[in-house]
Amino acid sequence: MTNGEFKNKLTPEQYRVMREGGTEPAFTGKYWNEHSKGMYHCAACGAELFSSDAKFDSGTGWPSFTEPTNLEHIELRPDDSNGMHRMEVVCKKCGSHLGHLFDDGPKDKGGKRYCINSACLALENKE
Repeated sequence: MTNGEFKNKLTPEQYRVMREGGTEPAFTGKYWNEHSKGMYHCAACGAELFSSDAKFDSGTGWPSFTEPTNLEHIELRPDDSNGMHRMEVVCKKCGSHLGHLFDDGPKDKGGKRYCINSACLALENKE
């Protein structure tokens, strides 16, 4: 999609987060406290990203997952912005910024925390 097509499809908040690398404020996004079963897709292109089975309460105020549904659907990029060293999580299909990967997830699930902005997600509810 072109930038114009992204602007037409996404809300201004989604565009700011997904296309300009922004972050939504903690504890404000639609899915940070969501407990429904289903599949989380990229809000821009519909790619399947995370299962609710991998979602956990990290206490951070953003949806957090232990792993993606398929590693082929995401890309990890080094991000040294804002004086921090972290890994950016990007949708491989459309190149949209989703969030960041941290090493402070549940140890019994591999220790990874995919910290994803709600604005980047669309839940396909299975309940």
